[in-house]
Amino acid sequence: MAKVSELYDVTWEEMRDKMRKWRDENSRNSEQIVEVGEELINEYASKLGDDIWIIYEQVMIAALDYGRDDLALFCLQELRRQFPGSHRVKRLTGMRFEAMERYDDAIQLYDRILHEDPTNTAARKRKIAIRKAQGKNVEAIRELNEYLEQFVGDQEAWHELAELYINEHDYGKAAFCLEELMMTNPHNHLYCQQYAEVKYTQGGLENLELSRKYFAQALKLNNRNMRALFGNTADYPVLRFKNSFTLHFTTAQFSLLACDLIY
Repeated sequence: MAKVSELYDVTWEEMRDKMRKWRDENSRNSEQIVEVGEELINEYASKLGDDIWIIYEQVMIAALDYGRDDLALFCLQELRRQFPGSHRVKRLTGMRFEAMERYDDAIQLYDRILHEDPTNTAARKRKIAIRKAQGKNVEAIRELNEYLEQFVGDQEAWHELAELYINEHDYGKAAFCLEELMMTNPHNHLYCQQYAEVKYTQGGLENLELSRKYFAQALKLNNRNMRALFGNTADYPVLRFKNSFTLHFTTAQFSLLACDLIY
C-alpha cells in the first residue's frame, strides 16, 4: 500500500499539521486520521518530539472508531509506558473496553478513576455514554442529573439530558432542560426551535401558544430555520380559533411563503 506522503506528495511536517488541524476542529474523519497518523507513528516518531503523545491518543481513538484494535492497542501500550498511572490513559483503556463491548470492565475502571478524582468529568461522561449504548436511559438520566448537580454550567450535558427525557416522553422535564439552555445561550435558534417542538408535543392551548412564540423567536434568530418555519404552519390549525386569528393566519402564510422561496 502506498504511503500517504508519497501518494499526496506531502512532508511529515504537513502531515503533522494536518493532524493538529483535525484535533482543533474535533473532526471525526477516523479513516484519514488512521492513515496519516499510522505513517507518522511508524516513520517519523523520532522527529515529532512531544507531539507524538497527543498523536498516539488521537490515532488510538480514531482506530477504535475505525475497527483497528491492533493499532489502538499499540498506541495505548506506548502511552501506558510513558504515563503510568495517568487517569487520561486509564480513560483510553476504558474506551477500548467499550469498543470491545466489555461494558462492566469499563464502568469498574471509570469508577476507580472517580474514586481517586471525583471531579474527573471525562470519566463521568464515559459512564453516561455506556448507559446510553446499553439502552439504559433511566440510569443515564440518573447519572446525568448527578453530574449536573456538580457541573451545572455544562451546556452539552443539559442538552443530552433533554434528549434523553424526550426519548422517554417526559416532555415537562425536557422543557426544563431546554429552558436552562436558553437562559445561558438566548441567541441559539436551535434551542428555541427544540423548546417549541417540545411544547407543541405537550399539547394544550397554552403550550401551543408558547410553541408558536418560540418558533417565531427561532426564526427571528435564523430566518432559514426550516423546522421553525414548518412549526409555525403546524401551530396555525389549532390556534386559529383564538382571538389572534388574523395574526396566526398571517404568520402561517408568511412561513409557507418562506418555505416556498427557500425551496
